[in-house]
Amino acid sequence: MMADDNKDKSCLPYKVSISFCLMTSWLPFPIRIGLGMVFVYAGITKLMDPKAFARIISQYDLLPEFFLPVAAIGLPLLELLAGIGVILSIRGSLSLVFTLLIFFIAILWYGILKDLNVDCGCFSGEELKGQASLWEAFYRDLVMTGAAIFLFFLRWIQLDHKLVYPSWTKIKQII
Repeated sequence: MMADDNKDKSCLPYKVSISFCLMTSWLPFPIRIGLGMVFVYAGITKLMDPKAFARIISQYDLLPEFFLPVAAIGLPLLELLAGIGVILSIRGSLSLVFTLLIFFIAILWYGILKDLNVDCGCFSGEELKGQASLWEAFYRDLVMTGAAIFLFFLRWIQLDHKLVYPSWTKIKQII
């Protein structure tokens, strides 16, 4: 009886434990791969034609002319490396993707507020131009930011569950 009481207090209930294991074991993998592939694809398509990407950046009128070549090559390269890092689960790459997404959301919001009729510059010059494209890209980036936050949350849960197990009992008591 005593062992059962200790077991109930020191571990999660059976249902929660199974759902926790399922959620933290297989769910992050497709989200991480998908998020990483989006960044790899975006980086590669922009690196294939940096002049077109520089023209798109210049339409936002946020950078001086002499910084455009650096941004047109550096930003896609950063996206490519961050995407590869997320796919391979390299430390810091999810933080970089999250930071890039916040940066992209700010730029898109600027374009929406200024009512710019430009290509969002997310993938390639073949995207639809105009305000509708900026809104679509804005919402797409919000979804990807949500996915990144979800991955951060799952990582926090996994670390908390593995390293600081007593906090789970505190959460369980609160709920």
